[in-house]
Amino acid sequence: MNALELHVVFGTGPAGLTLVDELLARGHRVRAVNRSGSASVPRAAELVAADITDEPRMREVCAGATAIYHCAHAPYHLWDDLLPRLQAGFLAGAASSGARLVVTDTLYMYGPTGGEPMTERTPHRATSHKGRLRAEVADRYLRAHTDGVAEVAIARAADFYGPRVLNSALGGAVFVPALHGEPVVALGDIDQPHAFSHIGDVARALATLGERPEALGRVWHVPTISTLSTRQVHGLIERELGVELTRDVLPAATDRAWGPFDEVFMREYAELFYQYLEPQIVDCRAVEDAFGLRPTPFEEGIAATIAWYRQLLG
Repeated sequence: MNALELHVVFGTGPAGLTLVDELLARGHRVRAVNRSGSASVPRAAELVAADITDEPRMREVCAGATAIYHCAHAPYHLWDDLLPRLQAGFLAGAASSGARLVVTDTLYMYGPTGGEPMTERTPHRATSHKGRLRAEVADRYLRAHTDGVAEVAIARAADFYGPRVLNSALGGAVFVPALHGEPVVALGDIDQPHAFSHIGDVARALATLGERPEALGRVWHVPTISTLSTRQVHGLIERELGVELTRDVLPAATDRAWGPFDEVFMREYAELFYQYLEPQIVDCRAVEDAFGLRPTPFEEGIAATIAWYRQLLG
């Protein structure tokens, strides 16, 4: 493997920044890209500004890359307009450079499963508009690969948790109040199994897919743990902190502001709330069998997350 390969990471949220760290650790040359050109990235990485929807600019930014990674975030209420435009930009950059394109994806396209494990072959039966939109976008990415437009792999993750993860069901709304002795936020039926993907495992999966040509042309589930309920995860936090948590639980979807989430977010998220009302189980054996990637043990992940939040809060 050429240690000077250029890997370009789009998005400087928790997934993008953790991926930058992972790629640097693997000896790659890394370019981080966001709209502002401002972010806290390691000095060893290059940071540039670009609008993903600007296709000529995408061709410039991706020139010479071996792999490019879609870790960019779009607010829910902009998805209808923005997701197709982001896709066009990524495909333009990948097609012009010949770089492998690795896309970070959600589980929304599968829809309610009744607790059946989700595999990469689970049919897309989304009942939500956002789920159907994600299915359409994913299908277009895979068609682009099949048609020879660009080389594409898709990495699907569950709810993120871990260092740098703030806006998640297992993010700041849990760890900040837990450290302050205040009620933590929880959604739906907290005694149902729920899937969580450690942000470090997401980054390792993305980097591996970007390095391995045999990963192309298909969907992969990133290493994810689905065996614990939200209440059991809270129990791990309690043991790490040595305190008993109290909870503020939202039992059903709402279109009103709730906890740390504003009205716009809650209204947009309501159609996806089913994820917290049934067992959410993700089968990630394919990525383990192919590349040896396994999820970080939850106890280890929780300890690292608490340590990061303690540092954040001072």
